[in-house]
Parts: sequence; structure tokens; C-alpha cells
Amino acid sequence: MITLPEVDITDPEVLRDPFTTYGRARERAPLARLLVPGLGPIWALTRHDGARAMLGDARFELTADSFMRPRVPDDCLPYMRTMSEMSGPEHARLRKLVAPAFTPRRAAEFRPAMEAIVDALLDDLPAHADGGRVDLLRHFARPLPMDVICALVGIPEEDRPRWREWGAAVVAGAGQDFARAIPGIMAGARDAVAARRARSRQEDDPGDVLGELVRVQAEDGDRLSDTEIVTMVWHLVLAGQTPTNLIANAVAALLSHPAQLAAVRSDPALMPGAVEELIRWCGPSLLAVPRHARQDVELYGATVPKGAKVTALIAAANRDPRVFADPDRLDVGRTPGAGHLGFAHGPHFCLGASLARVQTQVALTALLRRFPRLAMAGPPEELRAPDPGTWRLAALPVTL
Repeated sequence: MITLPEVDITDPEVLRDPFTTYGRARERAPLARLLVPGLGPIWALTRHDGARAMLGDARFELTADSFMRPRVPDDCLPYMRTMSEMSGPEHARLRKLVAPAFTPRRAAEFRPAMEAIVDALLDDLPAHADGGRVDLLRHFARPLPMDVICALVGIPEEDRPRWREWGAAVVAGAGQDFARAIPGIMAGARDAVAARRARSRQEDDPGDVLGELVRVQAEDGDRLSDTEIVTMVWHLVLAGQTPTNLIANAVAALLSHPAQLAAVRSDPALMPGAVEELIRWCGPSLLAVPRHARQDVELYGATVPKGAKVTALIAAANRDPRVFADPDRLDVGRTPGAGHLGFAHGPHFCLGASLARVQTQVALTALLRRFPRLAMAGPPEELRAPDPGTWRLAALPVTL
């Protein structure tokens, strides 16, 4: 029987530097227990091989209890159960319907549209400067993913400002702002479906995700209910906010590592690999969404009981020296090897991973090209949001 390290994920030192604390736990044992005040312990896989295996193991499943759900009005409840909470055939059926819109090829085809959105936001940046400083999180990294996903899904242009507001509430965490935004989000999704259905009667080519879902429903109503299509729309739009924290973290990391910044500036061909390295080194996911054990499971000499919560320590696995050489060093020229777990693994691998990758490449490339003297206007360590599940900034002040 191994002795499991225990980590209080709300400890100020853990919040300040989770990579060091989780790294120590990883080197002590392949399995740890995370202490969460008010929720009890969570079993955690600390090493890359164990974390990857657990994420693809059908003995561990996502359920509604895996997620922190805010209280919502009764009329919103039917739309709260998303693909993320489903497993097996039910999950596979819905994912198969929407997956073609999020392939690497589709992301590449959508790149020109992303470049236009990025350029428009960069055009506006100088106007937001105050005393020579501008918050890149508020005026670039936060609105960009919402504008991109709204365009891809098919949210009408006139409705996108309010979706930006909802996206900001989501990115800020599952708190009161998110709870207050839920009714509007659901209503917005219902409105978007109704508007797209009306337009689809006059169009042969759906052209966007929402149009394709409406077409599928019209051709085979048994495959996608009205509730499912509305749920899928709001879930896709809000899940599409992942690049917000990734882009902000990446900018802060590059500006804090001059040699790495110089490398990507001098050789733009490094950018795709640099984005993978940035996801590995400072991606926003510290922990995978907890799974529940469907049965008693033996892991590394310990018995994880049926019903127990189990997670993967992404922050530890992505810096596992058994997999990555000199793992605590940011290296934008790192030779590709074993994949990071920044987008998870298995059946619930991030659906929008290809879109997030291309979007981050486009955002960083354009930002660094447009503002060659870009610099931090405050220490990143003083700008961190104290979030045990997400490595993110509360603001990103820069000088242009």
C-alpha cells in the first residue's frame, strides 16, 4: 500500500504556484488525494501515463455531479445537461453530430475568418489604452474566442455583444455572475435556433454549425430534439471560451521569457509548435473535470471505491520528467514527443481543440507582428486569479 500525498487545493501556496506543489506530489507517488473544503477528498493521478489512462478508462465517468452547477430558474433546467455530462452511446451520438464542424481541416478553413476578427480587435486596442497601458485580457483575449465561436456556430451579428457579456461571466468562473447570466444564455440559444431555422428555409447551404444542426433535425427529427439542439448551441458557445485564458497565459509567458519571444518573432514557422509547448507549460487546465468511479478500482496499490471522485492533475502530468525532458523549462522549439494533456484525452477530449490551436496561433502571430514593442506593464505573478482549477490571470496590462 503506497502512502498518498495530500494537497489542500485552496492553500494559498498551492494557488500561488500549483506546478511546484503538484510536482512534489507527482515525484512522491503516482496517486494523490486532493482536499477540497466542503467537498471531501478527490483521488488524483499525478503522472502522465496514469492520468492519460484514467481519462480514457470507461470505469471512470463524467456525471452531473462532476460539475459545479449554479442555481437556475426552472425553465432553464431542461437545457443544463450537456454532452460533457454524458457517457457511452448517448455522448457518442451527440458528439458525432457536431464533430465535423471542429476537425483540424475545418479549423484551417476558418482561419481567414479568425484572422479578420483578430485584426479588428487589434485595430481597436490603441483606443483602449489608458496612460499608455491597455488590458489585453479585457480588450483582446476575452472577446476574441466569443467572436470566433459565434461566427462559427452561427449566432447573428446583432446578438454577439450580449454573448460577449455572457462569455465574460463564464470565463470569470462558476460564481454569481455566471448564475445570473444563465437565463439570458438559454434565451439567447433558443432565439438563435429559431432565427437559424427560419433562415434555413430559404438557404440550401447551412454554412455554419447551427445551420447544420437545424438541417439534421429537419431531415431526421428523431436524432436531435429541440431541447438537445438548444443545449448544444449554448454549450458549444460557452465551451468555446477556452482560448481566453490560454492566449492570456501565453502572452504573459512569452513576454516573461525574452529568448523564447525572440525565437517566435524571428521564425513564425515555430508558432504551431510554440502553441503546443505553451499549452503544456502554462495551459489553463490545472485539473481535469472529476470523474466518478463506476466500481471499486485498484490503482497503484490503493482501492478507489465506487462513486469516488477521480481527477487527473494536468499541471503535474504536463511537466512529468518521465515524458518531457527538462519539463519545467519553456522551450518553444521543443521537439514534439508524447502529447500534453491540456485538452484532456479519451472520449471527452476537447471538441474544440483544433479551433483553439489555430485561434491561438493566429492571435499570437498577429499580436506580436502588430506590436513589436509589446511589453508587460505589471508582474504576472501579481495578476493571477486565485482559482484552484484554472491557471488564469485577472488582468493582463501591457504597453503597446
